[in-house]
Amino acid sequence: MPGSSKRQRGEIEKLPSGSLRVRVYAGLDALSGKRNYLVETVPAGPKAAAEAEKVRRRLVHQVDERRNPRTKATVNQLMDRYLELLDVEETTLDRYEQTIRVHIRPLLGHIPLAKLDGETLDNHQAILRRCRAHCDGRPFVEHAVDGPHDCLEKCRLHVCRPLATSTIRKVHFCLSGALARAVRWRWITVNPLDQAEPPRGGRSDPSPPTADQAAAILNAAFPDVMWGCLLWLAMTTGARRGELCAMRWGLLDLDRAVLTIRSSIAQQGTRTWEKDTKTHQQRRIALDNDTVALLGSYRERCGENATAVGTTLALGGRLFSASVDHSTWLRPSSVSNRYARMCRRLGYDMNLHQLRHYSATELIAAGVDARTVAGRLGHGGGGSTTLRAYTAWVAEADQRAMKSSSVRMPPPPIQLSNREFDRQEVNSKVSGPYSVIASDLRAAIRCGAIATGEPLPTISALMNQYNVSAGTAHRAISSLRDDGLIVTKRGQRSIVLTDRSHRSCVD
Repeated sequence: MPGSSKRQRGEIEKLPSGSLRVRVYAGLDALSGKRNYLVETVPAGPKAAAEAEKVRRRLVHQVDERRNPRTKATVNQLMDRYLELLDVEETTLDRYEQTIRVHIRPLLGHIPLAKLDGETLDNHQAILRRCRAHCDGRPFVEHAVDGPHDCLEKCRLHVCRPLATSTIRKVHFCLSGALARAVRWRWITVNPLDQAEPPRGGRSDPSPPTADQAAAILNAAFPDVMWGCLLWLAMTTGARRGELCAMRWGLLDLDRAVLTIRSSIAQQGTRTWEKDTKTHQQRRIALDNDTVALLGSYRERCGENATAVGTTLALGGRLFSASVDHSTWLRPSSVSNRYARMCRRLGYDMNLHQLRHYSATELIAAGVDARTVAGRLGHGGGGSTTLRAYTAWVAEADQRAMKSSSVRMPPPPIQLSNREFDRQEVNSKVSGPYSVIASDLRAAIRCGAIATGEPLPTISALMNQYNVSAGTAHRAISSLRDDGLIVTKRGQRSIVLTDRSHRSCVD
């Protein structure tokens, strides 16, 4: 026939170029409700008619076997539907939406799902690895303002910065979840992500503060009692920042030395609200004697402050609050920002989450089993997450694991009481136990009782002799190291470094 050749199922149409277009009806579009056709074009040639017939039969078989895409939806339309049906917390949904808006829609959003393949997805990942701004590699100027203008100092030549591996994995996770649903909904028959190269696994590289840094952080924090106690609990419990902000007086049992964590404070922009913990499970954390004494004195001081202005602590009040009656919670972002600013003043580039790393690392190094540490941190998986992502290896851990030793936690810089609190009181108490140990060791080195090249007493020996914690003994050793009197190495005893003229010790 001159115009077209119709069959019982599908049709073959001759185009002006001489090519043949095969079209087979495949039902209603699952998204739009319109008629959906499978279309394929066969180039012109002497065998074009026979080839077009083969294509028609193949398309018919796809429809009969339900192997055909049920929609002509694009990636953008799939992402809209995916986010609409996604059942996650509000903060998680916000992160998904941002990842999809910034890194998926601009590059893949216009592509029909039926044309999405492994090569396209590999190219997409390559662009993210090359530049987070999705540039094509050609040099251009990043302008500070839009529209015509005379370039300012902030208008600079663009420098490509690759997207972080963790963010690339988030992009992959969003695509994986959406395309898996597309297959389940029969929008597509094959998941193209199975044909693409997955991103490389993220490497966990926790960098918790050292014992010396932790002691310096606490010393700087405790002039503000509430701030100091918050950071102390972050170190000893490993609680997340939202959990620290949500802690209530009613869930603190000092008689049994137990703190119960049931909720967390979430934040999106300036809005905050209370929600379940990350794992949707409450946990009870045992407290050590120092923490119990510290929190007991802190609660007395909070009660006195409330009474002084004619009020009382609110029923169900928060441990840490900007209001006198402790009826409100702190904003998580303000806690993180304050900690970062304080660390910068101390010369450290640190964030609040590293205190969680510190707690996990010190517990593991002290010989506490991973399952117990995971329970304190609120991890699942029987401790595998804890070991993989939240603990830094300590060289002497294998030695101390076989011994009975306390966790290397700095001592409380202050002992709170009902007396007036001021900075002078803090300084006098901070320079107490560790300075006594350091002074005795300096005297022993000076008079030759400990000669050059000889080791200092072990940490355990100092703990027993002076009745102090491991953190206090470590701090005394660090003081001698800072003065250039000794040299220290991980897993080895400290050695006297300087050559002093030996004099008789004076009793």
